[in-house]
Order: sequence, then C-alpha cells, then structure tokens
Amino acid sequence: MARRILSTIQKIAREAERQQAQQQREAVKAQKATERAAREAARVAEADHKRQVAAAKATHVEARQAEVEGLNVALEETYAAIDGLLATTLDVDHYFDLHTMHHELEHPPFEHTELERPTQKPIVIQDPPEPIYEEPAPTKVLFGKKKKHEAAIAAAQTAHALARAEWQSKLEESAARRKTLHEDFKRAEEKRLEQLEMEKSRYAEECTAREQEIAEYNASIDSLISNLGYGASDAVEAYISIVFSHSHYPDHFPVSHEVEFDPSTAELHLRVSIPSPSELETIKVYRYVNKNDEITSTVLSQKAQKDRYASAIHRVVLRSIHEIFEADRRGLIKTVSLEVGAETADPATGKMGFIPLAAVAAKREVFLGIDLSAVVPKSTLDLLGAVVSKNPFELIAADATGVRRS
Repeated sequence: MARRILSTIQKIAREAERQQAQQQREAVKAQKATERAAREAARVAEADHKRQVAAAKATHVEARQAEVEGLNVALEETYAAIDGLLATTLDVDHYFDLHTMHHELEHPPFEHTELERPTQKPIVIQDPPEPIYEEPAPTKVLFGKKKKHEAAIAAAQTAHALARAEWQSKLEESAARRKTLHEDFKRAEEKRLEQLEMEKSRYAEECTAREQEIAEYNASIDSLISNLGYGASDAVEAYISIVFSHSHYPDHFPVSHEVEFDPSTAELHLRVSIPSPSELETIKVYRYVNKNDEITSTVLSQKAQKDRYASAIHRVVLRSIHEIFEADRRGLIKTVSLEVGAETADPATGKMGFIPLAAVAAKREVFLGIDLSAVVPKSTLDLLGAVVSKNPFELIAADATGVRRS
C-alpha cells in the first residue's frame, strides 16, 4: 500500500516536472519569437526610415535644382532682353495718335440714392370702438322685480359710463400718438429733403468741376496737336517725350530721355541715360552643389560684360533714333543729335554726373535708308559717323567734339 502511494506521488512529481519543463521550453520559444519579431520590425522600420530620408533628400535636391533652373532662366531672359533692345522695337509702330489722349466726360453715379426715397409714412393708428350701452333685460323673480331691474340698470349705466371714460382716454392717447408720429415723419422728411438738396448741390459742383477739368485738359491736347502741326519746339518736345514714355525697356535696364528741339534747324537734341555697368547683372550661370547643399554662381568674364554693355549702348543709340523718326510722320525733325551715357560717379572726380559714352548726329533721309533688322549696330554707328567710348565699361567718356551737327 505504501509503495503504491509512493509510486503515485513520484509519478505525479515527474508529470509536474515534465509540464514545468514543457512550459519553460514554450516560454523560451515564445521569447525567441518575440525577439525575432522585434528585430524584423526594427529592420523594416529602419528600411522605411532610410527610404523616407532618401525620398526627402531627393525631393529637396529636385527643389534646389528647380530653383537653380529658375534662376538661370531669369538670367537668360535678362540677357536676352538687353541683347534684343533694338530687335524688340522694330515690330512696334511708335507713332502716337495724340487724339487718343482726349478724355471722355463720364460723371460718376450719384452716391446718395437712398435720399431720393421718401421717408416711410407712419403706421395708421385706429381709434378703439365706442362702447355701446345695452339695457339689462327685466328679471323674472316673483318678488322685488322692479327694484332689482332698476338696480341692474343703474349698474349697467355705471359700467357704461366707466367704459366711455376709458374709451375717451384711449381716444386721446391715439390722437397724441398720431400727432407724435406725424411730427416725427415731418421732421424726418424735411431732414431727408434738406440732405438730398445738399448732396445734389455738392454732386452738381463736382460734376461742373470735372467738366471744366476735362474741358481744360482736352483743350490742352488740342493745343498740343495744333502747335505740333506748326512745328513749335515745346510741342515737338512734348510729343517725343510722350513717344518715349510708351517705349518699354526692361525693368532691369531703365532708360530716361531728355529732349530739346531747335525749330530753326529742325534738329532734335537728345540725351539718353542708361544704367551704369555696376547696375547690371554679372552672373553667368547658377549651379547647385549637392555635397554642400549650396547654390553657387559663376561670374561673367570681364570681356563678356564689356561686350554686352558696349552692344547695349549701340542698340540704344539706334533704337532711340528709329523711334523718333518713325513717330514723326510729319517729318518735322530733320536731324537727331544724341548722346547716350550714364548718370553715375565719374571715376576721375568721384562726382555724380552724366558721362557720355556714345554720340551721333543722324539725318532723316540717311537713317531711314537703313534696314535695322539686318545691321551690325556698331557698323551702323560707324556709317553714321558716331563716336563711341573706347572703354564704356570703365566709364571712359566719349569725345563728342567731332560729331557732325546740322
């Protein structure tokens, strides 16, 4: 008996040990599975992070390269605009019809139309209905019928008298309210009419002033047109100034003009101010350096800068003369004498002033015989006897003393 019990206990113990070992093995297996899953998740996360970093870097690089491309396109447009200073004006008719400067008279609408609407009339206040006296019907009691009927009549009369008194009071209140509303309406309407009259008077004054202003302006245009027909100096100068105001140069290459006309010789003297070399773009190209994530630039060679600046001067000279003669359909101007230069500090004195970089005098019949669409600007200036600075990029002034004049 004792042996069976001992055997059973040992069997139970061995089973418990076996189960415990099995549990331990399963725990170790689960732990290893968990660790493997964690390592795989970490690997996937790291790979995903690397892909995201790579994608972000690629996007950034593309953005920077696009930025560089935009900068280079802007550079190309800038230089193309300077190189095309003459070509872009040849397809434009520079004649300006002064009649288009007349102003049409258009009065603005009257602003205070709300004052033209009559004031809303007050609401109609109805009087309360007058109380009606009703005689009490005789009572049907056996005893004291007369007295009770008389008492009922007295009570009805008293109630009617009170009702009439209240009604009379309400009549007076209604009358008072009607009077107040009528007076308020009258004041509001009088104020409206007063303000309307004031605003209409102001509007009429403004219209009259505008009519006078436009009439005077149109008269000045008519006078300009008339005087231009006679070749008056101030009219010719004003007309050519208007023509130049409609001559569009690039924003990065602003140009200004000063004109003076001598009717005795039919010669127009013109001074054209262009930007100095230091005001112009000098970058040749932009590049993106991936290693440093920087945008770098290469500067144009001195020769390229000098050639472009000198070429711009040649083109501005020819463009200015072309626009004048093309705009002057009457042939009032026989000769154009001009200087092109820069308003800047003189390298020799340090003082601000106009430095002439090219000068020429061109006769109408000679200049109109030139096909500007097929010329080399420098050769055309040589043909016209122009003098040009030996080194305009260094702001060396041109010697204009030898320029022939009419």
